[in-house]
Amino acid sequence: MSYKLVWQDLFDQNDKLDSNIWNIETGGSGFGNKEDQYYTDEEKNLFIKDNTLHIVAHKENYKEKNYTSAKITTRGKKYIKYGRLDVMAHVPKGRGTWPAIWLLGENVKEVGWPLGGEIDLMEHVGKNPGNFHFSLHSKAYNHNKFNHPTYVHEDLNLLEGFHLYRLDWDENQISFYVDEKHIITFSKKENATIEEWPFDQPFFFILNLAIGGTWGGSIDDSIFPVELKIKYVKAYERSE
Repeated sequence: MSYKLVWQDLFDQNDKLDSNIWNIETGGSGFGNKEDQYYTDEEKNLFIKDNTLHIVAHKENYKEKNYTSAKITTRGKKYIKYGRLDVMAHVPKGRGTWPAIWLLGENVKEVGWPLGGEIDLMEHVGKNPGNFHFSLHSKAYNHNKFNHPTYVHEDLNLLEGFHLYRLDWDENQISFYVDEKHIITFSKKENATIEEWPFDQPFFFILNLAIGGTWGGSIDDSIFPVELKIKYVKAYERSE
């Protein structure tokens, strides 16, 4: 399969986040997972330095929360439907950290989650060091029902330095790779309904560093500040 690059961010935009690609989301609602951070748009939580995006979580009192962090999305600006997505990332260590590289269906505001679909390109929960999660969520199969397609790849080496997280996606399957090594493929069932396979529509892209919550669990306050670092994001479409 050959691909053509359709958009990318090398985080070389004069040390400023490219507003043609990204939105900065703010808030402290817990985001359905009772998370402990407040997402801000402040430079201490989100900045570009040395052609690298830094999403930084701090231990501090901020509004109703005891931690701050950041979350950015491409909603309304950049989408991907089928093709390939590459993200070069360095995840943080420490109990309570929950970095995520993921996607949601562009219609999620209209139809809600999980009908709109979710693709988790990478999640790492710091209480289980070296356990990297790759998952799909749909209305029929999601974590609330404990039946969603998911795979845990165990590799402590991924906690050191940058690594390439890759998603390959077509009409029939979604495959995950780390450093070009195939990890897992989830395939569409024959005659699957949209409730089972909502992955035939455009999705937008999300980067965030959550703290604590129902999955992140208890937090080691000695680790802060901690950061998720991103070297680049590249989105490709198939070139027939």
